[in-house]
Amino acid sequence: MGISLGNSMLGIQVSNSVIDYALSLGADFAELFVEQNHVNTISTLSSEVQAVRSGIDFGIGIRLVYRYKVLYGYTNQIEENELKRIVKELATKDRRDPSIQKTNFDYRKIMEAHPAKKTLSKDACIESKIAFLLAADQSARATSNIISQTSGSCMQREQQIEIFNSEGLHTDDTRHYTRASLTAYASDGIEQATGSSNDGGLRGWEIKDEIDAEKTGNEAARQALVNLSAKACPSGRMPVVLGNGFGGVIFHEACGHLLETTAVAKKASVFHDQMGEMIANPVVNAVDDGTLTNEWGSINIDDEGLATKKTQLIKDGKLTSFLADRLGSAQTGFECTGSGRRQSYRFAPASRMRNTFIEPGETDLHEMISTIDKGIYASHMGGGSVQPGTGEFNFSVQEGYYVENGQIQYPVKAATLISTGPAVLKEISMVGKDFELACGMCGSISGAVPTTVGQPSLKVDDILVGGNA
Repeated sequence: MGISLGNSMLGIQVSNSVIDYALSLGADFAELFVEQNHVNTISTLSSEVQAVRSGIDFGIGIRLVYRYKVLYGYTNQIEENELKRIVKELATKDRRDPSIQKTNFDYRKIMEAHPAKKTLSKDACIESKIAFLLAADQSARATSNIISQTSGSCMQREQQIEIFNSEGLHTDDTRHYTRASLTAYASDGIEQATGSSNDGGLRGWEIKDEIDAEKTGNEAARQALVNLSAKACPSGRMPVVLGNGFGGVIFHEACGHLLETTAVAKKASVFHDQMGEMIANPVVNAVDDGTLTNEWGSINIDDEGLATKKTQLIKDGKLTSFLADRLGSAQTGFECTGSGRRQSYRFAPASRMRNTFIEPGETDLHEMISTIDKGIYASHMGGGSVQPGTGEFNFSVQEGYYVENGQIQYPVKAATLISTGPAVLKEISMVGKDFELACGMCGSISGAVPTTVGQPSLKVDDILVGGNA
């Protein structure tokens, strides 16, 4: 199936000529990644609109591969001579006699699995977004007179990509991202605490019908008020129940990155030689799934033009798959999983997560908490730091509670969880039914990309808790 020159952001003739030139310099593989990115962001401070920003960015990423060596450059220009100049500069030290013959482009039309209605190119819906943020602010501040301030944000993005490579692949896709959030600040005149609520998806502004403004504001305020009343957290080794949804950030950061061939190929992951081995408690099943309809981390195709898929990472505690991009697959021998992702044309792709989560189990949250003599219920996780290669982490608890004799006693503040991803996987003894997903941004070697984390509530039998009680 062909595509007319007028439908291509770069042009078939130019793309063909540039890739031919790259192969004439001895490259084993050549690729052009063409991108136009349109973004609109609205921010509010309490009941005032702070900023409305819009912008369009266009560029072309050029990737040459000599065996396992990747050479990468980019430009904002579409002229053939400029693209060839970059190719020549990239190949200066590695050029050799050609050994690969280019395959003619075969345009592949992508089936849209994530429909969007109110897209940015049709209408930015600025007034509607402002109304949403101001309604969320009003709901938050109406909950209590000690909610002193809120900050809101609504981001909508339309990303058009087109990919050509020397194996004859030519495809394109358009992605629609929308995300809205509100942070509430509570103050009693002495101390201040925050709470936040956000949601998003791979869809247009029609998402507003699912992310209720009142609910967003109320949740941000509730969390801020809980944290303001929190007591100092005890420290030491103890059992912890991790809350659902964004609690999955620990698996994402401390384990998920160790399953990407970006780390595996370099043997920089503790899991690089453990395929087929038990790396977790048998109750743990983990997935990275790029096909979930309209989810924030979903994609039709990855940034190498390969169809996305569902990848079972851990099954009944056993390591069953890695996440492999094209280069990672060549280096490790593991099959490509449609996981090659990048922030923009300024980055070469790398193996990255999409929607990554621990699958639901059979236990009730109440049952997990009832088994704890003295411990913590970390209902909402915050940010943290992770040591690449080992998965050693230190994560803050955004909202947590001290548990004694199987009962929640009081909220705690300044709690941190300290362990390693491999250790935590083996300490998970109970997996809940209350599965949820949560959206975020993941930064790595190929920039920041939209990813979803998720899990049901989990009981970790033993973990080091940092606190200042």
